[in-house]
Amino acid sequence: MARSTELHTAVRGRRWWSEIGWRHVVGVVMIAICLLPLLYVLSASLNPGGTLTGSNQLFRTISLENYTELGPRGYMNWAVNSLVVSSATAVGTVLMGAAAAYAFSRFRFRGRRSGLTTLLLVQMFPQMLAFVALFLLLLSLSEVFPAIGLNTQLGLICVYLGGALGVNTFLMYGFFNTVPREIDEAAKIDGASHAQIFWTIILRLVAPILAVVGLLSFISSYGEFIIAKVVLQRPERFTLALGLYNWASDERNARWGIFAAGAVLAAIPVVALFLFLQKYIVGGLTAGSVKG
Repeated sequence: MARSTELHTAVRGRRWWSEIGWRHVVGVVMIAICLLPLLYVLSASLNPGGTLTGSNQLFRTISLENYTELGPRGYMNWAVNSLVVSSATAVGTVLMGAAAAYAFSRFRFRGRRSGLTTLLLVQMFPQMLAFVALFLLLLSLSEVFPAIGLNTQLGLICVYLGGALGVNTFLMYGFFNTVPREIDEAAKIDGASHAQIFWTIILRLVAPILAVVGLLSFISSYGEFIIAKVVLQRPERFTLALGLYNWASDERNARWGIFAAGAVLAAIPVVALFLFLQKYIVGGLTAGSVKG
């Protein structure tokens, strides 16, 4: 009897390990992979020594000296520039993508399916591949419209919005299709126009996908470097990505402690926005795949 009980326990143990146990090991390993670099950067930001190799012993020295030195180096100006550019890009991406997705979802016109396919295929080529053409275009615009030319935040926003469609529109299109057309028909019977239906009804029903697209757009433009490096040339116009790069570009004289402190503070807006929109993220990413 005892041997039978031990055998049954062993079988249950092997079954538990094969079905659930290995997932715990994978989860612990992934948590360690994600947390250790964050702890290392946080430790380096609190180390006034200013070297990354000196931070191998985590939190050996704790000081706020690196954080106090960010202000005189123009960090806050760069942070404001990044927030302005990223927020404007996110809002513009959401509005443009929602308008395009609504048109593809609700209207029937020639070239509708090929247009969707074209938008998706265009996104296969990263926007950074055209940085030479973008530089020449903005350089020419600077002579006619200085406000949206080279070395302007508005010009950078326009460049980002130029690649706003594509995957975002395709993602929104799938979500818009989950909204019953009977709602549109009922609103039309009551005398509502397409604009009224779009602004007052549809946008409220598709709020999850709007939040997801806005978050993804904010994150991508917030940390983008190559195009921002081409467009922005003066230090007072820099975004955080450009400013932090300049601090770390000289390997011999780089102040890694200050760089780490700036990186830690730069992550706060992204984390805060993610937590604020967290309740929309799962529904926004999954509901669009229910009905095509």
